[in-house]
Formats: sequence, structure tokens, C-alpha cells
Amino acid sequence: ISPPHHTGHRADLSLSLAPCLRVRALDSIRCSLSVFVSFSIMSIMEYNGGAVVAMAGRNCVAIASDTRFGVNQQLTLATDNPKTYRLHDHLFVGLAGLATDQQTIAQKLKYRLNLYRLREEREIAPKAFSNMLSSMLYERRFGPYFVEPVVAGLDKDAKPFVCAMDLIGAQETPEDFVVAGTATEQLFGMCESLYQPNLEPEDLFETISQALLASVDRDCLSGWGGEVHIIEKDKITTRLLKGRQD
Repeated sequence: ISPPHHTGHRADLSLSLAPCLRVRALDSIRCSLSVFVSFSIMSIMEYNGGAVVAMAGRNCVAIASDTRFGVNQQLTLATDNPKTYRLHDHLFVGLAGLATDQQTIAQKLKYRLNLYRLREEREIAPKAFSNMLSSMLYERRFGPYFVEPVVAGLDKDAKPFVCAMDLIGAQETPEDFVVAGTATEQLFGMCESLYQPNLEPEDLFETISQALLASVDRDCLSGWGGEVHIIEKDKITTRLLKGRQD
């Protein structure tokens, strides 16, 4: 009696395993592609680059930003594009993120502040402005503006106020400094190293300038100098910083 032949069973087994092997191969290819895409596609928040920082001093506050306007790491389109906007004599806002959304937010803020002046017959306080900006961003939480605002100002008692928020308006209001942009990690390190409480205006300018320049030198998406505003009760001092031109 000849032993039973199992060739048919083996063929059936190989045919049943073939789809499983093909699925595993496709899954491995998808994983490889997803890893490649995640490393090759840059975040929209980093598309134009930029760095913004604000610091509080003694009866003064400073806000600074870099001046580069570029597209990823490939092209620098302009070197005279600061990200700070003057709203009134005691209030500035810095916008880090996508350049087109920066312009949109700046125009909307100008419109809302004009309405506030007409209705209230006074300038808006920094805290009230931060709440208004936060609400405006949260209204668009399902299709947000790709900006990270930084607010710096003095209240009616010349007390400094700094605030940062994310793209849907979550606020952070520390007593010392806030940062935003693609050089956030570098700015945090430099500010924590150099900052001291109750700095006078000139010392505050030196501190924020050194922190900004040292940080953007270590970030390929921001740089080409900076612009610094020192806000005091009776004046605003604006200075331009010359940094590495590469």
C-alpha cells in the first residue's frame, strides 16, 4: 500500500498563505512610506520660519523678532520682514507662523481695534486685547489660522504684560518671558540663561537682543538680523539688529 500523498495539501497551504504574505508586504511598504513622508514633509507652522520673543522688565517690556521671510530651507525671499506689529503706544503683538495668515490676523486686529476705539473712546488694555485675540482664534478652531501670537504691553499702571498662545488661542501669561516660532527651543534656553527680573530698559534691550541673535543662529528657518521694541510709559525705542547673513 503506497503512503498517502500530501502534495495537494501543501499546494493548498501555500496558496492560502500567499495572500497573507502579500498583505504583510503591503503593510511594510505602507509603514516605510509613512515614515518617509513624515520626515520629508515639513509642518505648515515652519513653512516660512520665524522667531518672536517678549520679555518683561521694570516698568517696561520688550518684544523682538527676526527679519527673515523664506520658504522652508530652500529660499530666502526677503530679509526685512519683522513679525511684530504696533497696535498703540503701549501694546505690540508678534505673529509667528504662516506669513499669509500673519497678514490676515494683523488686518483683522486693526479692524477690531478701530471698532474698540470708536465704541469705548480709549485704547484697549493688554489683558483685554489678549482675551479678544484668544477668542478670535478659538472661533476658527476647526480651521485655524496657522499663527502663534505673542502679546507685549504696559497697562495703565505701567506694569508689564506678556502673553503667548497657540493657534487656537490657549493663553500662557508668565511673569518673565514668552517665545514663539521655529526657534522656540533655542529661545527658551537662552532666555532662561540670560533673563533676570526687574531689568532696566537698556539692560532689557541687551538681554533680549543677545537671546534672539544667539537663538536664530542655531535655527536655519529664522535669522538675518532682528528688530527690537522697548516699550516704556512715555516712549517706544526701536532698534535693528544685524546678525549673520546666511
